[in-house]
Amino acid sequence: MPILVGTSGWQYDSWSGLLYPGVPRRLWLERYAEAFATVENNNAFYRLPKRETFEAWRERTPADFVMAVKASRFLTHIKRLKDPEEPVDRLMGVAAGLGGKLGPILLQLPPTLEAEPERLRRCLARFPDGVRIAVEPRHASWWSGEVRDLLTGYGAALCWADRLGRPVGPLWRTTDWVYLRFHEGAGRDWPHYGERALRSWVDRLGGVADAYVYFNNDPGGAAVRNAIDFAGYARAAGYAVTRARLPERPPAASPV
Repeated sequence: MPILVGTSGWQYDSWSGLLYPGVPRRLWLERYAEAFATVENNNAFYRLPKRETFEAWRERTPADFVMAVKASRFLTHIKRLKDPEEPVDRLMGVAAGLGGKLGPILLQLPPTLEAEPERLRRCLARFPDGVRIAVEPRHASWWSGEVRDLLTGYGAALCWADRLGRPVGPLWRTTDWVYLRFHEGAGRDWPHYGERALRSWVDRLGGVADAYVYFNNDPGGAAVRNAIDFAGYARAAGYAVTRARLPERPPAASPV
């Protein structure tokens, strides 16, 4: 299985001259899907779209496209994982509109949420079998053997996260696949990542070929450029990687 490389979202005005020159906003997803075979949908975190919207995204993207979905903040930040049944069911009910293009669900926890293993256990147990879940804790109290065993037991990946070229938590492997997020580089041109930082993360994959890699350093198109760079370094290291390139032509006009 190839490493899937993409960005966290696709609707950024600062990308218009880099990825979408001359392309109307209504065709940005089609254009993005020519450049990358995967995206992490951050919009769902702020406002959960309707199922029809997910169905439209499914129809507008190529057969090989994969969309990871960041879980609604209602579940992670407002409910803080308490009583997860209704918000998880609602999330999965609409995200099912992606069909086979649904990738992992990302649970990014608030930085103020201290470890609550039982809440997390109840939340993970609510997701349907076969759905990949990645968890991104952001409080140091989560780094315990109990939490590691919990993630392993439910087949959930600990999200590997980078900020300023360094891991922000332990690099536990709780599944046979990896979910990696890049938040902010320390390169000369902020928030870009430099070659050394990106190559170090290729090395950390340690031969794991089943991986999802997303760049969240969106200002100025840094995420686009760094995703393409990372894909190139991974290929040079012998990995199979999905497409990561700037399209050479605008997409065909959609039917009126």
